[in-house]
Amino acid sequence: GKRIRPAVLLMAARMSGYTGEHAPLFASVIEFIHTATLVHDDIIDESDLRRGRQAVHSRWGNDVTVLLGDFLYIKSMSLALTRDSLDFIRLLCEVTLRMIEGELYQLTKNGVIDLSEDEHFEIIRRKTAYLFAGCARIGGMLGPGTNTEHEDALWDYGLNIGTAFQLVDDLLDFTGEEDALGKPVGGDLREGKMTLPVIHLLASGDARAEVLIRRIVVERALSVDEWRELRALLAQHRSIEYARLTAAGFVDRAKKALLVFPASAER
Repeated sequence: GKRIRPAVLLMAARMSGYTGEHAPLFASVIEFIHTATLVHDDIIDESDLRRGRQAVHSRWGNDVTVLLGDFLYIKSMSLALTRDSLDFIRLLCEVTLRMIEGELYQLTKNGVIDLSEDEHFEIIRRKTAYLFAGCARIGGMLGPGTNTEHEDALWDYGLNIGTAFQLVDDLLDFTGEEDALGKPVGGDLREGKMTLPVIHLLASGDARAEVLIRRIVVERALSVDEWRELRALLAQHRSIEYARLTAAGFVDRAKKALLVFPASAER
């Protein structure tokens, strides 16, 4: 699942009629950019684990990890330059800047209990969805017969599928098992990050839910009993189902965006 971004790029390229060597090259560029954000994010979030293994900064220290992230960013642009087209570099820079802006915006909203859905989706768009959109658009840009309409459709596809991906990823914080997740359950809320199920639960007006969520966010701690109570409240107000249905809506919009392309196995 974590390799979905390069897969989006490669499939978009094939759908656009391109099968050359530059598709896997740009897929590698995307992986470098994504990995750079992860190693820096783990420092910011003070996360000890990444996918069940020791985070880079936990093992090597912040100094090495910051430099590694910087190296990966520059290495990605260096790889992209081998295509000798500024259009690709311009798009990659735009997407990367939006991701960093998303991280900064999320920091200003960290611990904010009354985060709105619109604010939450703005964070998702910048931190996650724009990279998916960039992947899909690059695939289209590589195609020999692709026009602006096709590229715009691929951008919309990536933006919607990226948003859906993040919504489902956030759901795993409440529905997944710790061993499978590779990180503690309830970690987002413990870090002061509001996600769609919690935003929906707060909007229900349940007084007990608000007291519980506020305490978890303020104290950055979550007991087993509180976790069970939170899960029960989410089920009672159908907040998990609401988030799933919202994600499904973005998937539907993503599929519709691809209808400008002729039917094919790749589509």
